[in-house]
Amino acid sequence: MLQIYAPEGHWESLPEEARAALYEEYFALDRELGARGALVGSHELEPATTATSVRVRGGETLVADGPFAETKEQLGGYYVIEAESLDDAIEWAARIPSARHGTIEVRPVVMREEAA
Repeated sequence: MLQIYAPEGHWESLPEEARAALYEEYFALDRELGARGALVGSHELEPATTATSVRVRGGETLVADGPFAETKEQLGGYYVIEAESLDDAIEWAARIPSARHGTIEVRPVVMREEAA
């Protein structure tokens, strides 16, 4: 999984033309991942301000607005890809436009047969 983290508010601070250009870069990356059979799924997420955190403590469900952790960068979207190696995944991660102003976390997905 390639998790896309960016500074909160960065996307909104860009001029409309810059956002449109970045979207085009994302769409091109989507097309290439798809053409190579590497794309499993991807989604852009709504801003962290729309998040709801759920925890269960002592049998009680606790619900709070927003993300649980206060951080400078927020999870803004993700790609799930098929990669032959960590190096392959890193190459794809480096091509994500947000890598230029944020962080792309590369993390293997646990695959369990009973879940399939």
